[in-house]
Formats: sequence, structure tokens, C-alpha cells
Amino acid sequence: MKSAGIKHFLERKGVHITVKTYLIDAMGAMAFGLFASLLIGTIFGTLGEKTNIQIFNTIAEYAKSATGAALGVSIAYALKAPQLVLFSAATVGIAGNALGGPVGALVSSVVATELGKIVSKETRVDILVTPGVTIISGVFIAQFAGPGVSAFMTAFGSLVKTATELQPFFMGILVSALIGIALTLPISSAAICIMLSLDGLAGGAATAGCCAQMIGFAVLSFRENGVGGVLAQGLGTSMLQMGNIVKNPKTWIPPTLASMVTGPVATMVFHLENIPAGSGMGTCGFVGPIGIYTAMGGGVTMWLGILFVCFVLPAVLTWIFGEMLRKASWIKEGDLKLDL
Repeated sequence: MKSAGIKHFLERKGVHITVKTYLIDAMGAMAFGLFASLLIGTIFGTLGEKTNIQIFNTIAEYAKSATGAALGVSIAYALKAPQLVLFSAATVGIAGNALGGPVGALVSSVVATELGKIVSKETRVDILVTPGVTIISGVFIAQFAGPGVSAFMTAFGSLVKTATELQPFFMGILVSALIGIALTLPISSAAICIMLSLDGLAGGAATAGCCAQMIGFAVLSFRENGVGGVLAQGLGTSMLQMGNIVKNPKTWIPPTLASMVTGPVATMVFHLENIPAGSGMGTCGFVGPIGIYTAMGGGVTMWLGILFVCFVLPAVLTWIFGEMLRKASWIKEGDLKLDL
């Protein structure tokens, strides 16, 4: 009876302790928070650096400084926090990001938001209790767990980067395929790359995988979705195909195979590098190519690498693999149709 009562209370407060809630919904919203602060700030920073227009640098500075607050609010919003909890999450996000990076912001914001939701409107002094509980619990978690979690993610990211430098062929395949798959799944590949600080050659391989999924699905599904589908997937997200993938997992084979080719091409032929903020974005808003430009600064090899790894090879390879699977009847007409 007591357990049933607790379950009913949590349901009434909107607290749903599931993997989907925290690793899909919260991380998905976290990506939007990152894009609205760190990523857009990086883009403006690159513009300011290359054009010497000071206003771009000023915007970049303010946007990047808002990263923690944006993370906290975006995560709380995804968890359907009431107003006082939502606004208090800005402070929690700042503390979490400062003490533990994006992972620290995620952990502290999730805990603080759920505790804030539990106490919300349960007392007559809600205006004090709700933000107090949210902020105190969040800052405590940030101080307690943030540094350790951040150190682990940084160490793991360093291991991936070092392995990619030592084994650019095999790790190029692995990183490209896995990050590309993460981009299409309902989780945030951008958040993963930023949390792992995935830059350098590993960042380039990650970008290759993301571009292969986005451009690949855009080309593969052109006959079903037309130009609108190309723009929605090629410049938006390949996640739109997730419903079709569930119905027919074989539709995922062509872009994934393409990523396994473009990954080592990126690491071994063009030696592409990227910054963490651009590694997991692919061609979404051209953030991936912009990140490569930010990391490498220009040059013929870089521009050829962006052209072939981010656009030409994903399109050509996915189309070839797709035609093979269509002829084998593994992919049928309408399997990739989107409701646009």
C-alpha cells in the first residue's frame, strides 16, 4: 500500500523515473540548449575571427556564457517543470556546467528538477520552498558528482581521441558509425560529442558519420519525399526516419555503410578535424562543416574534405547501397516516406 501511495504521488507530480525520460527526453532537450548557446556562440565566434567584425565576437561571448543556464532550463522544460522550478533550473545549470561540464549540468538539473516538482505547491510558502529546494539540491549534486563525472567523461573522450590518432582506419570506421547512429536515434549525438570533448581526428570521424546519415537518408528517400525531404533531413535531422527504421530496420543499412567508408576517408585521406561543438551535428544548419573550418582554418585539403566527406560521398555511396537493397527487395517503395 505504501509503495502504491508513493507511485501515485510521483505520478501526480509528473515524476516519471524511466530511461526514456532522462536519456532521451532530457538529453534531446539538452541538445537544443547547447545549440541556443554554445553552438551558436561558436558559429558567431568563427564569423568574428574571420571577418574581424567585433559585434560577432561580443555575441559569441555572451552566448557561450549562457551555456549552463540554457542547459538547466532546457532540461527542466523537457521534464515539464512548473514555472518556479523551470526558472530556478537556470542557476542549477550554471553550477552544474561550471563544476562538471555538460554532464554535470545534466545530472544536477535532472535531480534538482524532479525534487523541485515534488515539493512544488505543497506548502503555503511555495515561492520560497520550491526554488530553495531546486537550487540547493542542484548545487549540492553539482559539487558532489560534477567533478567526478566530468573527469570520467574527459578521460573516456581522451581515450577515444588517442585511439583514433593511433588507429585512424579502424577507429575512423567505429567512431563514424557509432556517432552517426546516435545522431539518427532519439538521443543527442551533439551532447555526446560535447560531453566527451570529441575533437581532432575523432571529431572529424564523428562529423563524417553524422553527415552520412543526414545526407544519406536525404538522397535515399528522395523518390518518396522530394526536395522537402532533402532539406528536412539534409539540413535538419535524419531522426525523422526513426519511425520508418523501426518498421524496416534494413533502411538504416545504406547510410550506415556509407559512414563506415567516409569515417576513415576523413581521418586518413583528408585528416579532417572538428571541435566538440560541431562534431555531432553533421550538416544540420551546416554546423559540422563550420566546426571543421573553425578547427582547421581553411586550406584546399580542408575544403575538398568538407565537399567529399560531408556531401558527395554520403550521397553517392548511400544511393549505390540503397539501389542494391531496393533490387534485393530489402527496401521497398514507400518504406522511407515521411509525413511532411
